[in-house]
Amino acid sequence: MGEARKIAWTVLNKCMAMEQFSNIALDTAIKRSSLDSAERGLLTALVYGVIEKRLTLDACIETYAQRSIKEIAPDVRNLLRMGLYQMAFLERVPDHAAVNETVSMAQKWVKGFVNAVLRAFAREGKRIPIPDKDEDPIGYLSVNYSFLPSLCEKFVAVFGMQRTEELLAAFGKQPPLTLRVNLLKTTREELLLRLRAQGLAAEPTPMSPVGILVTSKIPVTTLSGFEEGLFFVQDEASQLCTQAVGAEPGMHVLDTCACPGSKSFAMAMDMQNTGSVTACDLHANKLSLVQSGAERLGISNLQICARDAREENSEWHKAFDRVLCDVPCSGFGVFAKKPELRYKDPLQSERLPVIQGDILRNSAGYVKPGGRLVYSTCTILPEENWWNVEQFLQENTEFDLIEQRTLYPDTDGTDGFFFAVLERRAE
Repeated sequence: MGEARKIAWTVLNKCMAMEQFSNIALDTAIKRSSLDSAERGLLTALVYGVIEKRLTLDACIETYAQRSIKEIAPDVRNLLRMGLYQMAFLERVPDHAAVNETVSMAQKWVKGFVNAVLRAFAREGKRIPIPDKDEDPIGYLSVNYSFLPSLCEKFVAVFGMQRTEELLAAFGKQPPLTLRVNLLKTTREELLLRLRAQGLAAEPTPMSPVGILVTSKIPVTTLSGFEEGLFFVQDEASQLCTQAVGAEPGMHVLDTCACPGSKSFAMAMDMQNTGSVTACDLHANKLSLVQSGAERLGISNLQICARDAREENSEWHKAFDRVLCDVPCSGFGVFAKKPELRYKDPLQSERLPVIQGDILRNSAGYVKPGGRLVYSTCTILPEENWWNVEQFLQENTEFDLIEQRTLYPDTDGTDGFFFAVLERRAE
């Protein structure tokens, strides 16, 4: 397993230096390696685990190294994080193996330091120095659940202390892989049989009628039916959102912020590959992934278009039966899948509601009388969600609110997600 640890260290150094997102860096590393399935599993666990538990691990480092984390070189920090993570959170890795393997990777002049920190942690019973919940509630949340203090403060201000702790705990649970069945090619029952025949644990999603939960750890591209386009990855919350769009055969549908394309694919399938789905995105280079995904799935009623969703297109005025605005957001609902977001200061997202509101107002002009406008985000913050919808409705009295829903990981078992269905009154 030494090679898996070395690759993990390299990937973490890139991710922590903000050179790459963890999923991209990890996928690239796995493709370039010749690791077997067990080694790939350890590599994945180390990369995602260390990123997810970074602040918890850093508190341990500062306690047992007796120095500030900033005084330790970045690559040595990551090495210590890896060693401590294995000792604290990976039950199948013996402490002596975690210590020896970690020390063996350290450069000569820091071997003694790395060894001393890890052995001190073991000697103290692997005690994690978590601040007292009553004396320092934000510090407690930050270290215990590994979220930036300012993000903990934001959540407490919105949800209160008890609910925040429930949410942070839920965001720390590894979600199952969620698939959306391609009904153009198969049924949910048939795909379930194929996946189970592959030896996988697969169950129907409890709320979506077209989803499957796969709890077995396996790369999605190796699942039975992937090459044939029998499914694509889509969280159950997102499936419920596209279901609420109500796209029907023969309709003309606009997805204003389409990448990576899962909602466009779902709507095209709901339309039985008839009518048209126009999938737009600001970044033209990302739209090629939408196009290739549609081809794998056998979708032919989808066309791509590079454009800024805030800029008006007069040719589209009242031209679409359904318009989906899955707007750019803080992502403060998908921490389990994007662990880097745990360390994003909420201040970085302060201007997003303005951008989101601009997209929603502009997109409203494309909805036919009697048509639907759906607004969605993958965050649970009210200023990006129902506050935007409320303001829109005050300004656009020809629209009525049909449905509004926020999904949470602790109560719904999905990503944190929001969608609102608005209907334009018939003229």
